[in-house]
Amino acid sequence: MPGALAIALPLTLAGVLIVSAIAKFRAPDDLAGWSEIGVPAGLRKEWLRRLHPWAELALGIAIAVLGGILGLLAALVAVALMGAYSWLVTRAVLHDDDASCACFGVRKRVTKVTVIRNAWLAVLAAATAAISWTTPLIGGPLREAVADGGWVIGLGVAAVTTALILWPEGGQEVADAPPRAAVADTDDERDYIRTRTPAVPVTLADGRVENLRTMAARKPILLLSVSTTCSPCTPIIEKVGVWRELLPEVDVRLLLAAAPESSSLIELAEPQSLHDPDGYVRQSLDTPSTPTAVLLGIDGLLAGGPVLGTDDVEAFIDDIYESLHGQRPPIPSTVPDQRV
Repeated sequence: MPGALAIALPLTLAGVLIVSAIAKFRAPDDLAGWSEIGVPAGLRKEWLRRLHPWAELALGIAIAVLGGILGLLAALVAVALMGAYSWLVTRAVLHDDDASCACFGVRKRVTKVTVIRNAWLAVLAAATAAISWTTPLIGGPLREAVADGGWVIGLGVAAVTTALILWPEGGQEVADAPPRAAVADTDDERDYIRTRTPAVPVTLADGRVENLRTMAARKPILLLSVSTTCSPCTPIIEKVGVWRELLPEVDVRLLLAAAPESSSLIELAEPQSLHDPDGYVRQSLDTPSTPTAVLLGIDGLLAGGPVLGTDDVEAFIDDIYESLHGQRPPIPSTVPDQRV
């Protein structure tokens, strides 16, 4: 009969995977969250996101009830998975102080503790792979635990305790809403709630793909969502050059739904136009209509907006100028056309 470790380690790893899957069912992540944690673009597919918790659940069950060569194969898959998780969170900690992940359903900031936890789980998976083949092919560690009697009770209590600790309470916010900070708006005596800039991929006119939040961290971005088929967008598009002269402190960029290769409105000169063919930016900001404007701050939070409609966009830009220069902007005598 295999030793205690051949029972405890696989069942502990299986419990972690099953609890993680259940937590993700309760509070599913989205592709914006995957982008924020650094999942490669080729893997950021909606069908993979939906499959993810089911795959974790199936893997956890397989590790618990399979031994021999089948148990070894399941454990090796877990090694690859935990290794990938460890790589993602380590890179996030090294490159983004604000990165977060929904590793166990509820989105939390990634810290050194997260790295240590994932490294430990990777070690646990490797140890499971080293010994899982010693358990019965059918039944695996769970069969041995039942035969040993007391083991199944102890591990069952541990699994239930872990599930209770990680299970989100009914009134707890479990959606992937970013941290928010209230900033008083003294002009109209209302509070403006600053939300996190979406950490989603956006395509530049030259075809490069960047993270929107990372771009805004270099310089504030005034994002103007427009469309060539939207007549109220025409005056917005025509005034882009004027606003760039008025606001050199920010990058005034057009946001277009079409990909660069299929867009009739494209700006290859800096600041390049941004393209959102998959709708990540528009869905994250909840701005499906055009024209809209939003100001992205360098601190990773929205600094203003979004606002919708030609008049409101123009008033919004006047407000930005006034906040920077202490007066309303001058009315231009001409409006250059900056389209390419």
